[in-house]
Amino acid sequence: MDAAGHDSGLAADELLRAQAELWNHIFAYTKSMSLRCAVELGIPDAVHRRGGAGVTVQELVEELALPRSREPFLRRLMRLLAHAGVFVVEEDATVYGLTAVSRLLVSESPGGAGKGLSPFARAILHPIVVSPSMSLASWFRDGGARVPFGAVHGGRELWAVARDDRGFGAAFDDAMACDGRFVMDVLLHRGGHDAGAQLFRGITSLVDVSGGSGGAAKSIAAAFPHVRCTVLELPHVVASVQPGDEGGVEFVAGDMFEHVPKADAVLLKWILHGWGDEECVRILRRCREAVPAREDGGRVIVMDLVVGSSSGNEARDTETQLLWDVMMMGVVGSPERDEREWSKIFHDAGFSGYKIVPLLGIRSVIEVYP
Repeated sequence: MDAAGHDSGLAADELLRAQAELWNHIFAYTKSMSLRCAVELGIPDAVHRRGGAGVTVQELVEELALPRSREPFLRRLMRLLAHAGVFVVEEDATVYGLTAVSRLLVSESPGGAGKGLSPFARAILHPIVVSPSMSLASWFRDGGARVPFGAVHGGRELWAVARDDRGFGAAFDDAMACDGRFVMDVLLHRGGHDAGAQLFRGITSLVDVSGGSGGAAKSIAAAFPHVRCTVLELPHVVASVQPGDEGGVEFVAGDMFEHVPKADAVLLKWILHGWGDEECVRILRRCREAVPAREDGGRVIVMDLVVGSSSGNEARDTETQLLWDVMMMGVVGSPERDEREWSKIFHDAGFSGYKIVPLLGIRSVIEVYP
């Protein structure tokens, strides 16, 4: 140490690189908030309406009906988002276009896989969801509320807040619905249909547990007409399904902790990550009771995140999975699990084996056998 208390073992350039890395982490939240701003302003849609490429900031100001005084600030926002890969910028740094990422946020792309994915960004970056992350340290210290979300929102859990705040509740429902449409579109239509055909091989009946308004089940029924699809949901959800909207799917009111209707296969899409280990074991036991023996083709299909497994950039995907995990810690409390943790849950629920297939980006399909 020198007289000023500095670590003289590090060269100046190493210290400055470390500081730059630290600042990158400190300012990282501005990228998320800039993305939220772009979605709320409708920038992806505006670029799409102008042809998807070669749009100037001045044209964006006109398209979005923004005050002319905001043009230099919008330029700065677009510069950051382009650097982050959300938009592409031409060599002269004056015109912008859509990338694969921002195309996912275009709401008016006819039949596109990204149609409606902007609600997911709106909900996950909503102040109600983001606010617990501002209070993690105090939550760790006080030992009171079960999760940081409850500490911020008067002891209420996410589902209670969504029920009481109709605007947020609608936004959250839209987010889950659009994500479901996206996943099923990729699985059933953009994977050459082979992935879906392999996954649902030999199945003549399927129950989508906690399947909401039936988006996933309807997609499966349309792609595989020979499969009889049922959605198990809570009574108030089933009651909200309008006559004529069933789409060839049967809706059954019930509680997944108590009973799951009989079928060749049970689907748990993005469900188990919202529950603790004991609850997952209870749900899976009901599912195991619903399906035939393994030799007769029975299985439970879990679509969920497996930390360390992905179909893309391993390091980047693992970071995204861990970000999800800490977000869930703050909002719901339940963990994202690695294979070892999933294996224990499946064993405790009485299953004989499983197979993990990383088909869905950072999420996987897990076939679990009774």
